[in-house]
Parts: sequence; structure tokens; C-alpha cells
Amino acid sequence: MADAAPDSTGPDFAAVPTLVGTRLTLEPLTLGHVAELSAAVAEGELWQTWYTRIPSPDEMAEAVQTRLELGESKQWVSWAVRRHDTGLACGMTSFLNIRADNRKLEIGSTWLSKSSQRTGLNSEAKLLLLTHAFDTLGCVAVEFRTHWHNQQSRAAIAWLGAKQDGVLRNNDVWRDGTLRDTVVFSIIESEWPTVRLSLTEKVAGRAR
Repeated sequence: MADAAPDSTGPDFAAVPTLVGTRLTLEPLTLGHVAELSAAVAEGELWQTWYTRIPSPDEMAEAVQTRLELGESKQWVSWAVRRHDTGLACGMTSFLNIRADNRKLEIGSTWLSKSSQRTGLNSEAKLLLLTHAFDTLGCVAVEFRTHWHNQQSRAAIAWLGAKQDGVLRNNDVWRDGTLRDTVVFSIIESEWPTVRLSLTEKVAGRAR
């Protein structure tokens, strides 16, 4: 993996700013979020969905610690998702596969509590992340990757305005020993103005 550290004049891809929207705030992930995130993931037992890698309540502390360690090595940048209506942390999201030298990254390793899904929170979180990636960091492309069998995730990524680039066959050995085909989507720099307008309208008027 390429070194994600910025050069002396470029933007800091390893920074974790607080990003504030109308329905939620993305705040830098810390171990202080573990209790709230453990309660959030327990809704609907999300970790039991076989085509995801969502941590269980018992695994949450280790999962957060792992993300923080990856952040120290500048491989990941992670946030906790906090709802404004309840005041509670309801999920996590990250920048990963950061390639500051090529001005590219992936948005992923995202999950939201069952009660936070299809409420508009996911769309607003992605709008905040994409705005930071393109407008602050100057990315030329942002990727999204998901399991071939995760139809909900694939539909949600396409709904954001990302285009499917292709499918990486047998790309990962999954936790149960099966092989994952990875579906790759992206938004490129020239598409961002239109995607931003569309996504802004969706966040204002439609739930996802």
C-alpha cells in the first residue's frame, strides 16, 4: 500500500475532522464510543448478516482499537456517526485504501444501526464524506466496494450516484471460508458537481 502521508504542501489525508450535517455529526472515532456502538449494533443483530463484517457487541472494543491503530499508520481514517435526534452514536464509517500520492481513497467499512437505516442518515453521511474527499482533499476518484451478495449495499451505492466499475472475482476469503466477489463502484472528479447536486436534493427531500 502506498504511503498515505501528505506531502509538505498538499492536504492532510490522515486528518480526522468533525463533519456536521443537519441530521448527524461524523466525529473522530475513539474508544469512548464503544458502549454506544455496542448498543447500536445489537439492534437487529447486524453482525450475523453473513455477507458483512460488522463487529458484534463483544467484538466492538477490538474493532474500534483496530481502526485506531490503522489510523496511526495512516491507512484508515474513521468516524463515529452520531444522530442529532437521539444524541446517540449509531454506527461507524471510514476512509480506507488511502492513496494520497494519487489523490484517491475508498469510503467503506460502514454500518448503521437497524433503526438508522432508510432514514436519510446514510445519504447525508456520504454527502459529508464525499464533500470532504473532493472539495477539501482534492481527490480525483472515490471508490466504494461491497460484497456481490449485499444487494442492499449495492443499491444504496448506486443510488448515491456512483457508477459500477466492475467485479473482482474471488477477491477475498470471507470469515466463513467462502470466497467473496467484490463489486467496485466509483465517483470521479468530473462527476462530482452533478453527484453533489443530486445527492443534496436527495438528502433534502428523500430518505435512504
